[in-house]
Amino acid sequence: MRLLSVLLVLACAPAGMAQTPSLWAQRAKVAQASAEERQAIAEAWTKSFGAGALAAGTAKPKVDGLLGLWAASGPEPCAVGEYDANDRLIRRQPMQRLTEGSPLQYVFVDLTNFTDHRYAIEVRSGDTWAVKLRSPLRVEYFPAHPDGLVYPGVPVGTVVKQPTWKSTIFAGTERDWWVYTPAQYSKDRPACVMIFQDGEGYMKWVAPMFDNLIHRGEMPVTIGIFISPGVIPKPGGQPVRNRSVEYDTLSDAYARFLRDEILPEVGKSLSLRSDAAARAIAGRSSGGICAFTAAWEMPDQFGKVCSTIGSFTNIRGGDVYPGRIRKTLAKPIRVFLQDGSNDLDNEHGNWFLANQQMARALAFKGYDYKFVTGEGFHSARHEQAIFPDALRWLWRDTNSRP
Repeated sequence: MRLLSVLLVLACAPAGMAQTPSLWAQRAKVAQASAEERQAIAEAWTKSFGAGALAAGTAKPKVDGLLGLWAASGPEPCAVGEYDANDRLIRRQPMQRLTEGSPLQYVFVDLTNFTDHRYAIEVRSGDTWAVKLRSPLRVEYFPAHPDGLVYPGVPVGTVVKQPTWKSTIFAGTERDWWVYTPAQYSKDRPACVMIFQDGEGYMKWVAPMFDNLIHRGEMPVTIGIFISPGVIPKPGGQPVRNRSVEYDTLSDAYARFLRDEILPEVGKSLSLRSDAAARAIAGRSSGGICAFTAAWEMPDQFGKVCSTIGSFTNIRGGDVYPGRIRKTLAKPIRVFLQDGSNDLDNEHGNWFLANQQMARALAFKGYDYKFVTGEGFHSARHEQAIFPDALRWLWRDTNSRP
């Protein structure tokens, strides 16, 4: 018996991209296919899954939204078993042969959203089932937001990678970063600014959203600054990541890094507004608490915060924020929060509980805030599905002109 462990995560298609091929269309086609068409499907699946893996019972499943496809090849009956976190069998779904007498067997499985189960390809041997492939399968599906797609006629902004930045505030670090400039930008009209931590992970899917919302006047003309966390180079070795130091530390260091290093550099070539209402800062996880810390420390510089699955936990003391918010005079900050009930729960704290505490503290002090909850895990999937709506909410009363 051979055991393989492969982590699979189901998600919505990336913004602007379609999932191909569609398993939903394949399931409908197989149900109505002629013998000749099924033979063509068998050839396509054998190529896609791999003949060797099918015969060994170790072919990785195909996934599309809330639908999975498992396949195996051989004379013995096969099935897919679904198990909970304690390896208790939930259900076993038998495979069926694609054509009469064919060794190729398959089963389409309707998946339950927001679950973290194990699926096993099993081969029947007498009265027992032998496991061939066991796949931890985290099911987290959110439909792609239409404002993340690319539409004809919508002016497209540019994203330009900047020279590697060597910081003085975070001495010894260097980082990659990028700047998005919307097509509507004019140097004689200072633009709003939105800064993203972990910027490389944001820029590809955020840029089309900016294009669409700016085009429709649903957010102001905004320069996007996408910044990666710093690393400390080590000649001949792996660089030391400085992410947690920069993001999770409760101090004004990161806000000063933006105010004194990054924003002046961007301002050399682009005309930027300097009022806090025209500056937003966003991030997820540790990048989320970093965004809040920057605004908390310098509300005169950053007036809008977007934190998703924010790490308001005790990684570096961030769990104190709800108490500080309650005991401090309210600051002029607009805050958008998002988190899911399946977020992390570990030695640092419970992420969902921490974000609920943040939301209640902001409400207690009368902040302009919004908290969107769901059942998601510690990922960007829910964030991507709602991000255009978050942008509209954050920028709802901000014009392009100061």
